[in-house]
Amino acid sequence: MICPRLRLAAPLAVGAVIGIGIDARVDAGPERVSFPENYAQGIRWLIADRVDRKERHEHYAPLAAMEAARRGAPMPSGTVFTLVRYAAERDDQGNPRRGPDGHFVKGALAGYGVMEKRTGWGSEYPESLRNGEWEYRVFTAQKIPDASMSLTACFGCHKAQASNDYVQAYDKLKDTAR
Repeated sequence: MICPRLRLAAPLAVGAVIGIGIDARVDAGPERVSFPENYAQGIRWLIADRVDRKERHEHYAPLAAMEAARRGAPMPSGTVFTLVRYAAERDDQGNPRRGPDGHFVKGALAGYGVMEKRTGWGSEYPESLRNGEWEYRVFTAQKIPDASMSLTACFGCHKAQASNDYVQAYDKLKDTAR
């Protein structure tokens, strides 16, 4: 005869294991990435014009990321890259205006893209999509997560940079002056 306590313990143990599995899945993905309120305390290391979107993109990184790139090392856990998107100001014909630096003149804030690395992140993705330990998230201009944005493009674009720890323009990052 099975002890009544053991009879009750087995379903509870199974429930606990299932509960742990559910918690792990809920915690996976872009929900891990919060808006980095202090991104501007980092270094603006890249300005890129997106002609296809008529946007100016300003990229920010922490000093530790630049130092790692200068050593040719992977980014440390906790690294957060922030992309700030601005609509380009346009001329009377609807073409983006360029400033003295040759880049689009920034107009209204359009949103943010965030790339964050943490030890152990990314293991739930298939190898065809996984970008090491990086996660991505898109935010509106109001700093609210934009659930309508597909992050597949982020993973696909950065996948080609696996040899540079999935960081686009890695060489420009290490050559940026402080």
